Amino acid sequence: MAGAERRRGDRVVFDRGFAAHMMGIDGTWRRDCVMEDVSETGAKLTVEGSVEGLHLKEFFLLLSSTGLAYRRCELAWVNGDQIGVNFLKQGDKKRKAAARRGEDAET
Repeated sequence: MAGAERRRGDRVVFDRGFAAHMMGIDGTWRRDCVMEDVSETGAKLTVEGSVEGLHLKEFFLLLSSTGLAYRRCELAWVNGDQIGVNFLKQGDKKRKAAARRGEDAET
């Protein structure tokens, strides 16, 4: 199902890609990448170099050289040197943790 569209919503496809960087949440690793397409909920990235051994459960996608424009991401899928990521929103971690505990995240 690698070729099938998994993402909901409109997406923007970049003809030549958009240069970006991936960085670990703790700052211990960084990789150059090219954003091939993006939507409100996620993106498809082509990663330069190996992703083997990197903690990709959650990381930052840096969209500017200064690091002021970024998105917090989680890995959705891997297909060779391309990966799909879901963008995490501010309260996502709290809601997921509460759901695991069987609680209501709004309380």
